[in-house]
Amino acid sequence: MATAPRDHLKPICKNRRALHEFEVEDRLEAGIVLLGSEVKSLRAGRGNLVDAYIRFKDAEAWLVGAHIAPYEFANRLNHEPLRERKLLIQRSQRRRWEARVREKGFTVIPLSMYFKGPHVKVEIALAKGKKTHDKRESIKERDDRRDMDRAQRGHDSR
Repeated sequence: MATAPRDHLKPICKNRRALHEFEVEDRLEAGIVLLGSEVKSLRAGRGNLVDAYIRFKDAEAWLVGAHIAPYEFANRLNHEPLRERKLLIQRSQRRRWEARVREKGFTVIPLSMYFKGPHVKVEIALAKGKKTHDKRESIKERDDRRDMDRAQRGHDSR
């Protein structure tokens, strides 16, 4: 029986609101410490990153507010859906980002969660909150890009 290649990515969930509400400065792939019932629940696609963020405490990074639904067949050995989960990040990278978070306006947010081979990975981002006018600019740029693509497609089909 052939197994999936180690670099094969299978998406679990994305934090769509993050790119709308934050301006991403830097991205990083982090491992995550999970229980068996959490992995099985994620394989069923039952994870959610809305309102999740990363907190640094005790020289470690923790994913807070991520919801992983209880696995229905785990009975009494099931996990707490909103528990804090430890992230596996290189020490030098964690220290660098922790220092930036202390600066005004920076935060670390999860962008997506996916399987990379048999392991669950979280793409996290060092981000700065957007102001209301920045959000309007982003929406305007997206609409302009969409209009240009439509005009180009209409022109190409003739």
